[in-house]
Amino acid sequence: MTKTWWMLLVPGILALVAVAVVVMLFVVKLLWAWTIPDLFPGAVEQGLIAAEISWWTAFKVAIFAAVLAGLSGARHRRQE
Repeated sequence: MTKTWWMLLVPGILALVAVAVVVMLFVVKLLWAWTIPDLFPGAVEQGLIAAEISWWTAFKVAIFAAVLAGLSGARHRRQE
């Protein structure tokens, strides 16, 4: 019985993580396309900043944001 439980739980968790990653990448791409051209219109027109980013770039931005959030959270816990 416990073996059957794990055989159902592990794929379910992996599917949930995959869906969360795809949703996060979609949010990063959407927020980039929505905010960056408004914040830096001249730089986008000159081609200095991309108006839209690829899925791979969205993944890298999400990893960067997660690392920054993790570092700030780790520092906060040490001070308490």
